[in-house]
Amino acid sequence: MTKTLIVPGLDGSPAPHWQDWWARTDPTAMLLDMGDTARPVREVWEATLAVHVMAHPDSILVGHSLGAVTIAHLLARWPGLRVRAAVLVAPADPAASDRTARFGALPRQRFDVPATVVASRNDPWMPFDRARQVADLWGAELHDIGHAGHINAASGFGPWAGGKDLRDQLLAQTARLSALRRLLSARATPQHVPVQRLA
Repeated sequence: MTKTLIVPGLDGSPAPHWQDWWARTDPTAMLLDMGDTARPVREVWEATLAVHVMAHPDSILVGHSLGAVTIAHLLARWPGLRVRAAVLVAPADPAASDRTARFGALPRQRFDVPATVVASRNDPWMPFDRARQVADLWGAELHDIGHAGHINAASGFGPWAGGKDLRDQLLAQTARLSALRRLLSARATPQHVPVQRLA
C-alpha cells in the first residue's frame, strides 16, 4: 500500500487545516512531525523527511507552504530516495518572511519524479506567475486553483477532497512505474543459491 506522507508548513497544520483533516480521514496518510514548526531549519526538516521516506519507500509526498519547499529541496538534493510522486500545495517563497529566509533560495533542479504544483492566483506567499515559473523549473504540472489565498484554514480550506483527487491522479499515473520499480528491486536482491558439495 502506497503511503501518503503529509508535510506541514510554518506553524504546522492543526485543525481545521486540510492537512489535519486528510491525515484523520485517510488510513494511508500520515501527518509528519517536523519538530519546531515555529522556527524551521531547512536541514533539520529535510533530514526528518528523508528518514520518513526511507521508512516508507515509494510514498507520495504532499506538502503545504514551507512543507512543499522542503519536499522540493529533498527531491533536488536527495535523488537516491525512493519517492513515487509529489503534490506541492502553495509553495512559499522563503524570502517572503524573515521567519523563513533561512531556508534559502528555492531549488532550480528538475525533479526525477512526477509532481503537481497547486497554486493560487492571490497567494501572499508566492505570486501566481512565480509559481508557474517554479513549476516549469521543477518539471511539475501546474494546477491553477483560482483565487484561494494561501490554500490554508484561513482561506477556508478544512476538508479538501480536491487534494486527495490530485494525489489519486498521480497514483494512477505512476502505477506502472511503481510496479516496474518493485520488479527491478526484487531482481536486484541476491538470491540464495545452495552450494553443491563435491563427493
